[in-house]
Amino acid sequence: MPLKIKLNRLHYVIQAAMGWTDSHLYEFRAGGSGWGVPDPDGFYDGPMPASKTSLFDVIEDVGTKTLHYIYDFGDNWHHVIKIEKIDNAIAGAAYPRLVRAIGACPPKDVGGFPGYADFLEAMAGPRHEEHGQMLEWYGGQFDPDEAEIGRILDNFERLAKKWAPKPRKPKAAPKRLGSIRRARGLRRMLTHKANQAMVLPQGSRAAQLLNAAAIASCFGVDQFEFQRIVDRLVGSIVEH
Repeated sequence: MPLKIKLNRLHYVIQAAMGWTDSHLYEFRAGGSGWGVPDPDGFYDGPMPASKTSLFDVIEDVGTKTLHYIYDFGDNWHHVIKIEKIDNAIAGAAYPRLVRAIGACPPKDVGGFPGYADFLEAMAGPRHEEHGQMLEWYGGQFDPDEAEIGRILDNFERLAKKWAPKPRKPKAAPKRLGSIRRARGLRRMLTHKANQAMVLPQGSRAAQLLNAAAIASCFGVDQFEFQRIVDRLVGSIVEH
């Protein structure tokens, strides 16, 4: 994943990899500082906003490549995240990318590490007194060695599409005096008014200005420039 990823998005990546549902609070910790979801009411001093801090910020400001990720303060899942290698991005690749996956994710709300150990023991022994109960609670068999790589890849692909840069919208053309239809109507009106006043001599100054005004109205010149042409046209007609 890119170093510029915000910590709240890193949280989503971990959730997608583990197969959890982002149903509990979380916190990243490093160098005595914490980042997570601050108390919206400000009643207590919680972690700093994870949405405003990137992984690169933590590496640079704290000076460490090891982060602690705590999820579900009841079950208290404590993960140690180590940045082993920083490399150049692969051109055209979508991130996050899966490098390797080993073992299954503990079920949600299983009771933390002690509860997970009890769960594995009960699921592994058909004669265990809690085997049937755990089997029903989980909803089927559980293989602690199955990493479900297909699920992880699907989740990562969904995040990559969600976070992909949106294509830039083309800049709107500058507004003109009006549409082509309106401009043509204005040209016809000017020609009609001029013909009502007089027949302009071929090549006269007024005829040239009238032609300039017609062209300007078609191509939508600046409003003030167009008004200047019209004013000169009217003045020329009056002089004749």
